[in-house]
Order: sequence, then C-alpha cells, then structure tokens
Amino acid sequence: MDGLLDDAAVAQRILDHIDHRTTDLGDACWREPVANYRSSDRLDLELMRAFRRAPTPYCPSAALTDPGSYVAREAAGVPLLAVRGADGVARVFRNACRHRGAQLACGTGRTKAFVCPYHAWTYGTDGSLRSIPHAYGFPDIDPDMHGLVAVQAEEKAGLVFVTQEPTGASCDLGPIAELLGADLRLVSTAENESAANWKIVAEAFLEGYHIYATHRTSFYPVQFDNLNVVEHFGRNSRVTFPYRNVEKLRGIAPTERHLEGTVTQVYHLFPNVMIATFPKRTLMVVLEPSGVATTRTITYTLAAASTLDHDLTAVEQDESFVNKGAREDRAIVESIQRGLNSGANDVFSFGLFEAAIVHFHRNLHALVGEAV
Repeated sequence: MDGLLDDAAVAQRILDHIDHRTTDLGDACWREPVANYRSSDRLDLELMRAFRRAPTPYCPSAALTDPGSYVAREAAGVPLLAVRGADGVARVFRNACRHRGAQLACGTGRTKAFVCPYHAWTYGTDGSLRSIPHAYGFPDIDPDMHGLVAVQAEEKAGLVFVTQEPTGASCDLGPIAELLGADLRLVSTAENESAANWKIVAEAFLEGYHIYATHRTSFYPVQFDNLNVVEHFGRNSRVTFPYRNVEKLRGIAPTERHLEGTVTQVYHLFPNVMIATFPKRTLMVVLEPSGVATTRTITYTLAAASTLDHDLTAVEQDESFVNKGAREDRAIVESIQRGLNSGANDVFSFGLFEAAIVHFHRNLHALVGEAV
C-alpha cells in the first residue's frame, strides 16, 4: 500500500481486527545484519546519504512563530540555525560565523540579529552580514559575499525541512496536506540521550508487537497488544495504535466515524522523525545519531491553543502517560544495544507484524547503496 486511508476506513479495519483477533501483516519478513547497528562506517553512510542528501524535518513551524524566532541545534552532526525572517519566510543556515566559525546561537529564542560571541560580527535574520567591528581591518571582505551560508529549506505541513546536500529532491509527503496544523502551539522542547543506535530507537516506535510485554502497566491497559494498521507513503509510514475505547465507534454510522481520542498514530517521516498524536498533545520526536551507539532525542511537544487555554490538566495527564511509556522503551533499546556485544545474533529478524520496520530498512538499504 502506498497511500493513507481516511478515518472511516482505518476505524473499520481496526474493528475487523478486533473481531477476528488479527492485525495488519506485511508482505515479507526482513533480516537485518547486526553489524549495521555497530559499524561507524555504516553510520557515516547513513548520515551522508539518508540524512544530509534527503529532505528531513528539522523543527515544527510552531517553533518559529514570530519574526526572529529561531531554533539552533545539530542535525546529522552539522550545526544548523533555523529562523523566521521579517518577511515571514523560514530559513536555515549553517550555524557558523563567516569570520572564525563560532556558533551564533544555541537552543531556541527570539532575536533581531545574530551577534557572534567571539568578535561581534552581526548578521540579520535573513542571513546578511550587517556589520563588522573595526571593519577597516578587513579591506578584502565583501559583506555581500560573507553572509551566513544557507541550506535548502522548505516549509510544508507544519514542518520545516532541510536538505543539507541538495540533490534536487523536494520533500514529498504525498497525501498529507497538513500534519501539524496551524492551530498547534509549541508547549515545550526537551532533549535526552539513549545509549543505543538510532535505528534501534526508531524501531521501538514502529510496531505494537511489544505493547503487552514492555508496557504492561502503561500503554497496555488502554491499548491493544499487536493490533495495528500499517500504511506507507513514499519512504514514510503511518502506524495506528488503537485505544480500547475505539469500540464506541461501533455505534456510529461508518461514514461518520472519526478517530480523534481513540487512537495514537505514529507518522515515521524518513529517516529519523516521528510525529505521534495523542488525545491532547502531538509530539515531534527527532532522532539524531550522536555516535554509533548513542542517540540524542529532541522532542517538541505541541497542543492546540484551545486545549492549553481550557484543559491544561488533560495535557499534563497525557504527558505523564507518554513519559512512562518512553522510559520503558528507553530501557529496552539500551538493553538491546548492550545485547549486541553478546555475540548471540548475526542478524535481527523482523516479522510480518513489523511491516513499518521492514519498510524503513528497505529504504535505508536502498539509499546507502546496499542490495535489498
């Protein structure tokens, strides 16, 4: 399948799975060499060919609400700086002064100009070099040729995409016109690090086969074990995790069924970004490899303005629910990483229940130039 079902079709598929005790199945199993989780050479290929040459989500548009709003962080090991210009355009630059390379910003904030902390060279939010202290000492510097170095950026579906090494590709979300709606507001940004290869971390988002075993007291009481709807669009996937309250949709005419509040949907935006919907919050989770066995996770939490104004308690309850599950997943992925050293496995076997993971690895192998 290479498209997305509407709410009514997803709901019917879920109810059919409940009735028949089934789940979506992929078209094939997959055997992934364990060496690919341990090899620094493989990671270098992934960073160059999958992360830097393809359009990848950098931050939500909601993080750049006003002119001068910025987000500075590393993406695929490269310091980048996204900023909303006075003209409303979101631009992304390499986060380095054109004098001696010092980074101009870190984290998030809002500014009228970026001032280098080393020698105070100053840049506008459009990247132009505005001033050089004691400029007479640099007679060979043409300000027009020494603005910040831009990277290809595109804003689509509530996300800012970057392509660090352009190949002519544009971000293609296929059937998705709006993923992070304009009504969403940024609630918080958090970072943490997991002692696991980024692919192991990604895989934990992409199947519900582990819900009972791993999340017995968190997700399982409100969700189903090994019951998912899995769809693909381009290199991306969407996995739907139904809640037990989805049963209430049986009493609604099929064409009138809406999924809000009855499912979590995880959109995997290839290669390293997950958009996860919850009843009162939406998460954008970015998985940045910080080493072959470490992953820095940047989580942007968003919520509708009406929810923040009137139902903040529900947002906090959502947060507690999600954070408990995230801690359980982190413990498992770090356990898997330690288990790589046991020598027990030459390959990891992914079954028909894990179709989104198979789709992920197929596309990753194709981009790094390995036979599929």
